[in-house]
Amino acid sequence: MPRNLDLTALRSFVAVADAGGVTRAAGFLNLTQSAVSMQIKRLEETLDLALLDRSARRVALTAAGEQLLGYARRMLALNDEVFGRLTHDDFEGEVVLGVPHDIVYPAIPQVLQRFSAEFPRMRVTLLSSYTRKLKSQFARGECDVIMTTEDTVEPGGETLVELPLVWVGAPGGQAWKQRPLRLAFEPNCIFRMGVQSALDAAGIPWTMAVESDSSRTIEASVSADLAVHVSLAGAEPRYMERIPHGGTLPDLETSKVNLYVADPVHSPAVEGMAELIRRAYAAQAAGVAAPRPLAPVEGAAGEGPRFALRA
Repeated sequence: MPRNLDLTALRSFVAVADAGGVTRAAGFLNLTQSAVSMQIKRLEETLDLALLDRSARRVALTAAGEQLLGYARRMLALNDEVFGRLTHDDFEGEVVLGVPHDIVYPAIPQVLQRFSAEFPRMRVTLLSSYTRKLKSQFARGECDVIMTTEDTVEPGGETLVELPLVWVGAPGGQAWKQRPLRLAFEPNCIFRMGVQSALDAAGIPWTMAVESDSSRTIEASVSADLAVHVSLAGAEPRYMERIPHGGTLPDLETSKVNLYVADPVHSPAVEGMAELIRRAYAAQAAGVAAPRPLAPVEGAAGEGPRFALRA
């Protein structure tokens, strides 16, 4: 009697092989680690073969696993092609996008608007946090796409733009003239240490007047002229303006805005999101309007996109 392979288990097996581990694969598949492990175990029991070599720190394929991988990819591709050809449903599922607080504007609202037009039945979870935290979540497979602000770019990432940091304060404010200079920063802000070093090198005394985990608290304090802050040029928060210090404050370094996309990409919607981000930043750099959608989405008009915002 012929036996049948479980396509769900095969999909988990391919994800583990591509991700190099069960934890990251579980993040890509939106499953628990134990669920993925059980599916792999069930597949091994069906074939009566060991597919993963679990003796090393990084999960590796056995000889039988390597042989199965090619078959699994072809079977899943054929399965997905059948559904793509015989149904007209829009893509459904979730894309998790992580963006640091200070670069949500101005590009990301435009990106989300265009993504909703192309993938109207996809759920988008927007994580707004610090670069360090977002990179940790990405490494665990909890995000599909993240943006970062960094001095360099790590392997697997791409730099969208490199921008100078500028001093920002309250409109018409005077806090920047005070000595010691009153600063307002989040504890985990990646720009904080560089700003302090620049002030020390310039011989300008400073004090951390406002410190909070809430970016809203920082913005409110700075807009009330209680302290000053820094921002990427072009991404100045509302109710703040670039400080016309005329050289009395030190020039600051530049920072890269980087993009990291889960590898492998497990959904056309994930690549669609990444491409829209690339095009939005390319349009900004060129000084033109944001790009039009990539292409209209075919299918019956369904529910609108669902967005979730998580700090």
